[in-house]
Amino acid sequence: QLAVNLERRRWLDRQPSATRVHVNTAGTFLDYWRNGTHRDRRRVVVGQPDWETPQLGSPIFQLVANPSWNVPKSIEEEEIAPKGPGYLWANNMVRRDGRIVQLPGPDNALGQVKFDMKNDHAIYLHDTPAKALFAENERHRSHGCIRVEDALGFAQMIAGDEGVLPKFQEALFSRDESFVDLKGQVPVRLLYHTVFLDGGALHFRTDAYGWDDDVAAALSLQQRTRRKLRPRGGDIGP
Repeated sequence: QLAVNLERRRWLDRQPSATRVHVNTAGTFLDYWRNGTHRDRRRVVVGQPDWETPQLGSPIFQLVANPSWNVPKSIEEEEIAPKGPGYLWANNMVRRDGRIVQLPGPDNALGQVKFDMKNDHAIYLHDTPAKALFAENERHRSHGCIRVEDALGFAQMIAGDEGVLPKFQEALFSRDESFVDLKGQVPVRLLYHTVFLDGGALHFRTDAYGWDDDVAAALSLQQRTRRKLRPRGGDIGP
């Protein structure tokens, strides 16, 4: 497990941006650096097995206050359609151009803020009304996107660092879906580290997605019995 995780680190840029966000999807937490100084750490909820959060790099370029949620077709067909039209009404959902859209509000699956990112996987950070999941030790419970603990506080931190806090607060208080561009882009790396160093000690995590064996095989190392977690299910949020 150590060899596999050392190999993953070998792939990384040796000179990452001084301002960046790292999300460890195996450890289910994020770290935020600003100008080379560690600024924040908080828990996240990431993709459950079979809805894995991918490993990628993608910058945050804008904050969306009071976001609406365009429900992906896969979630609509597998999880919403069987519930009937009454479910749409009860969850503030409407149809627009053939798609289900959940309107802004306190129960919206994206919560009060979305961190828009540039990638082809429709992956982003966001708030959530399902706050109780952050208290759990096992937080692989989403449909692939990253839910951030106290996302509103994190958004205000980034907005303040980027010099757009008044604009974001005004957008938030409007209760309408509003888009606030950052003055710069904040790089985000979604990493999968089942072993990591914290406080001078090594921490080991379950190989939730069963990806360690793939790297071990490529390194001609002995593979272990896969410890991939079973999907536990949860809410319909991304």
